[in-house]
Amino acid sequence: MPTIEQQNVLRSARTLDRYGPDFRYGHFVVIKRLRTLAGLAAGLGAAAALSQLRPARTLLLRFRKPGEGPSAEQRASGWFTQQIVAEGAGSRIVVEVSGGDPWYGEAAKILAESALCLVYDHLPPASGQLTAAAAMGEPLIGRLSRAGITFRVTERTGAQLRPCT
Repeated sequence: MPTIEQQNVLRSARTLDRYGPDFRYGHFVVIKRLRTLAGLAAGLGAAAALSQLRPARTLLLRFRKPGEGPSAEQRASGWFTQQIVAEGAGSRIVVEVSGGDPWYGEAAKILAESALCLVYDHLPPASGQLTAAAAMGEPLIGRLSRAGITFRVTERTGAQLRPCT
């Protein structure tokens, strides 16, 4: 699942000592049916390839004009769940992050709460180009929780983990 998340997480790990020197990161998508995976891969590949050709790009843009998007009903029915697993030093923790429509509603919440966090919250002394984890960390998680995005520990084994502050 090639996304920008890997670069962000690895940069946070280099910036913050609490990740430790042996930190590794990976992510994946669980798809239950091979035909779903094949259709998704073919569709995304075709759209990416065709978007590079002017006639195809013009045709693709006819389906949705800039500024058009899903209806309020479609956005209201959207949701996401992400499972984060961290293991190390004999410990394991699993956190589930979930919320509503990730493309419009929750993205807007994340951007707005990040801006408010940068302006109003007490943040770690840092400078330069930072990831959200390095710049805002726990204060942002608190803001997102109050805005309706759920962070829930679903499993915890091994030694007591120190909080991320």
